[in-house]
Amino acid sequence: MRNVLVSLYYLFPVIITMILVLLTPIPSAQLTPSENRILLHVQKLLEYPQVLQEWNNFTYFCSLPPLPSLNIVCSNGHTLSKRFSIESFCTVLTKLSNLKVLSLVSLGLWGPLPSKINRFWFLEVLNISSNFIYGEITPSISSLKNLRSLVLADNLFNGSAPDLERLDSLEELKLGGNKLGPEFPLLSKNLVRVILSNNSLRCRIPPQLMHVYKLQLLDISSNAIFGNVPSYIFSIPFLKYLNLSANQFSGSLSVNVSCSSALTLVDISHNLLVGTLPSCIGSKALNRTTRCSGNCLSNRSLNDQYPSSYFQKVEALAVKPSPKWQKRKSEMQLDVKLGIVYVGIAGLLLVLLILCIFRKFKAEKADVNYKIDTSAADVRAYQRSNINARHVPPAMRQPFLGFPPYYIFSSEEIEDATNNFDPSNLIADGSEGQLYNGWLINGSMVMVNRVKLKQKCLHKNSIECLKVLPYLRHGHLVSILGHCVTTQQDRPQMISTIFIVFEHVSNVSLRDYLADGTKREMLKWPQRMAISIGIASGIQFLHTRVRPGIFGNNIKIVNILLDDTLNAKVSGYSIPWPSKKTLHRKKLCDQQMGSTSKKAEKEDIYQFGVILLEVITGKLITSSRKVEELKDELQKGLLEAASPSLRGASPILWGVADFLIRETCVYESLRTAVQIAANCLSKDPSNRPSIEDILWNLQYSMQVQEPRISGVNLFTKV
Repeated sequence: MRNVLVSLYYLFPVIITMILVLLTPIPSAQLTPSENRILLHVQKLLEYPQVLQEWNNFTYFCSLPPLPSLNIVCSNGHTLSKRFSIESFCTVLTKLSNLKVLSLVSLGLWGPLPSKINRFWFLEVLNISSNFIYGEITPSISSLKNLRSLVLADNLFNGSAPDLERLDSLEELKLGGNKLGPEFPLLSKNLVRVILSNNSLRCRIPPQLMHVYKLQLLDISSNAIFGNVPSYIFSIPFLKYLNLSANQFSGSLSVNVSCSSALTLVDISHNLLVGTLPSCIGSKALNRTTRCSGNCLSNRSLNDQYPSSYFQKVEALAVKPSPKWQKRKSEMQLDVKLGIVYVGIAGLLLVLLILCIFRKFKAEKADVNYKIDTSAADVRAYQRSNINARHVPPAMRQPFLGFPPYYIFSSEEIEDATNNFDPSNLIADGSEGQLYNGWLINGSMVMVNRVKLKQKCLHKNSIECLKVLPYLRHGHLVSILGHCVTTQQDRPQMISTIFIVFEHVSNVSLRDYLADGTKREMLKWPQRMAISIGIASGIQFLHTRVRPGIFGNNIKIVNILLDDTLNAKVSGYSIPWPSKKTLHRKKLCDQQMGSTSKKAEKEDIYQFGVILLEVITGKLITSSRKVEELKDELQKGLLEAASPSLRGASPILWGVADFLIRETCVYESLRTAVQIAANCLSKDPSNRPSIEDILWNLQYSMQVQEPRISGVNLFTKV
């Protein structure tokens, strides 16, 4: 859905006032079909109050006259500029002192959370997730005594979380996808759902957690929490979902640990755990799913466990005192008589250090600096440089969940993995280097991309580009597990070859499924929509999660790989290797760079539209002429569907769609997907939607499809 802000509030006991401000970047201020449907859904949820009685499928909402209790305003949307003030915004909102629910999701809000948030005396639900709010979470939030749900996920919060122990009504806490830490927050004992994943917690699990006895969901994955896993955590009486993955838990689990009968999923993968798995977790007889790969557990398959030598090395690094601290401690014990000498030496070193920093800063200023978007200082620039970047779904803000730690391989390990680059392991050889099949020492299969650098002047830029590799990890990308660099023999300081180690995904592509009649039958409409959402999620990650965004990603159906569960993964995307163009970027003005990025972004959108067209029709497209022909058919179907004289589904749309999906597809879901595809294939790039708009509408398409998946036929006339 396009930029839409919906605000509902109740003024008791006189009237119900509803203000809907629809910031819609559409000529002549018209609403999209999906926005019309949402308003009609609001009408239904409010049980058809008198002021909304006249709403129907043919209502032109933007022309409705304002009433004392209802006002709908449609206007062209805009992104939040540097003039936006979250302080002023919050000041205005707090005038609604009786507000009970405040949801401001994915609106591009930025700035520190104002302390005046505590003026919402009656607030029960606060959701400001997926924005760019930074700084510490204001302690005044602890005074919201009526708060039942607090969702601040996927922002840029840092520092320790405030004391939430006194919020007795709090049942849901979602703070994932921030930089909170290092201490574990104090929690209310009445919490039911707690998500603290993907933060910077570096501590032990506090014993107070055992008193949160109503807990049903606990997710503290992707932090740096260390120490032993406390036995009591498995026996919290109502706990159903426990995720401790991607931390630094060490030692062994107690073999006598008892588990709650409600526990259905336990994820302890990618830690430093040794020993055997307790029977109550590992027993297959129980209706319980356990994930424990990436440890060193002796009673598990070697295919998903590390050798003991790996953890000895990691633990040694974790406990070894910092060399800087050892040096500092040693210097403190030196004889005072040598102090003057060291002061002189220190002064000389300081001068040299300042000169080195100055030179490095000057050099780096001209380089391309890729980095993950978590810096509060960069929020404003990020807002300006991305189209609709404020809509960042939570799933796309947690890229590392489920992946092993990023690893720097040695050249010997790369040679062993590829059997010294045996030609039988060669998968592809092209402009991006050679791609080989490989097998790591633990038996897991990977893909190794060998890239030779020919231009010596690109060395420094290569170093900078290596920094982005650990962040190219996502559930819908063929993700990077690690890399290796080799240098020239005559100049060991000069990188000559870079090896990138990718996760292995079956080489069966989406194209293979659509080309094979038997496999195509497996792709019912819900599967096709899930695959489309996965592809869009991968593209959205590349466009908005890495800064600067990665565009021009060769989004072709042959590069969409499907794993054993039909999960879509984008391969062949652009890795930001240095080039002559990169070196001369500093000579381009910001406007030129922005124009180039925008053009490449819209090209990715067009290519996604072609894939979506193939998914809908079941036909593989080999020419631009075929794209236009199918697009014209879809647009005719959309016009037919919008005709007031049509009292059923559009025959043209059903005719264009793959006949194999007709029995499993809800018409409304199909029509939404067709509208997305048509918009993506617009000849004018400026009319193509952002990837966030695509994701929202695809998820809506899946949402209207879900009742059919549950066995309810939702086919209705429109």
